[in-house]
Amino acid sequence: MASGDDDLPLDEEQEHFRIINEKSVDDITLAFFYKPHTITLLTVSVIGLLYAAFTRNDSGPEDNLWHGFCCVVFFFLVISLLAFPNGPFTRPHPALWRIVFGLSVLYFHILVFFLFQNRQDVRKMIEWLYPDLKGVGLSEKEYAVNCSQIDVARIWSHLDLFAVAHFLGWTLKALLIRHYGILWTISVLWEFSEIVFCHLLPNFAECWWDSLILDVLICNGLGIWIGMEICKKLEMRNYHWESIKAINSTSGKIRRAVLQFTPASWTHVRWLDPNSSYMRIVAICIIIIFWQVVELNTFFLKHILEIQESHPLNLWRLFLISLISAPTIRQWYVYVTDVQCRRVGVQCWMFCAITLTEAILCCKLGLELFKQTSVIYLLLWLTIQIIGSGLCVYLCALYAKTWRWKTLHEGVYLTQAELDSEAKNGSYPNSPKRTIGNVNGQNLVSKTNDKDVKYNLRKREIQLTTGH
Repeated sequence: MASGDDDLPLDEEQEHFRIINEKSVDDITLAFFYKPHTITLLTVSVIGLLYAAFTRNDSGPEDNLWHGFCCVVFFFLVISLLAFPNGPFTRPHPALWRIVFGLSVLYFHILVFFLFQNRQDVRKMIEWLYPDLKGVGLSEKEYAVNCSQIDVARIWSHLDLFAVAHFLGWTLKALLIRHYGILWTISVLWEFSEIVFCHLLPNFAECWWDSLILDVLICNGLGIWIGMEICKKLEMRNYHWESIKAINSTSGKIRRAVLQFTPASWTHVRWLDPNSSYMRIVAICIIIIFWQVVELNTFFLKHILEIQESHPLNLWRLFLISLISAPTIRQWYVYVTDVQCRRVGVQCWMFCAITLTEAILCCKLGLELFKQTSVIYLLLWLTIQIIGSGLCVYLCALYAKTWRWKTLHEGVYLTQAELDSEAKNGSYPNSPKRTIGNVNGQNLVSKTNDKDVKYNLRKREIQLTTGH
């Protein structure tokens, strides 16, 4: 997506792809936890298989099917642990991300299998897995009722558990995407998605104050702001990890073990910069539209299959999609911004396959539902998404091109106006500088004082780090 040299050496291109597809662990201190142990895993798995196969009562057909299904899933995850890539992350352990990828592949296969069934049979399969769903229909809360009645009690009734989940979801999205413009574009366009499809999904119909104030400003806006503030804090930290062997105190060792579940580093992302090409804008529009499809799949699947929002099946799917989306966004970001990365990562590929297959499944199983709409609504939604995402991202790119500073690969540069401002505020007035060009009518100068926080941030921007 980013423009670069087409004659990049093959080994260098493969190395950049390996970093996002199967990143290795640096500075291993406890070698035992990072050795393969393949023979041990095989032995334990086979012994467990023998025990499960010969000690249980196999007189019940349904019980046999359930245990056989669980055993197949178990060995598939064992194989994924051995053979699949871990992606761009290594914390808390690469094995976790291999299992996540294995779960995404397994979920994709289940979706493909469901594509060749009818709605009634899919519902029976789900009821077989979750007997508590038998005879239970879908009851959804209506929000667009008495919209003229606005009081504290009415507003408080809308701030339920789902509102908290809404807020936490947007905090997570901010931690993954880390760009105000993209996040607000997704937030606003989602409200348009609800308006377009509210005739199919009744709970999409909301009062204006619920949609604009509670959703966009409070849940979405507050979640975005808190997520971005967390990102800023993590960006400013210095990451120097000490070996657990070098820590003497027990409390220190426990603290270091807990910190293993935190990122090894934190990358300051730049989806758009002054040199952004139109293809990068298109790539960002794609992720915005894809995110809308992912959200729509969530609501259409539960409505078509008549599954309550609070049911564990819905929660497990949301949890899995959240796990998959973390390496997916990282791999897509590197593919979009790194000129030396020519392929998307396999987790990103799998996430796209899952999203599209879910959308196809919604159309097939919900054919009767979609007969109630018109193709005009679909075209209207697609038009709003394309124009809205394109316009917002273009404005973000235009803003990036009119920034008062510019980053070049040979150094970190500030405009003369910005340098004068820093000198006026007493920020390193004696820093060496030299004029190297002109941007937007202002002289562009080089500043090389490593103590400047702004300098260090911008220096990291031009170095593609491989952290979180």
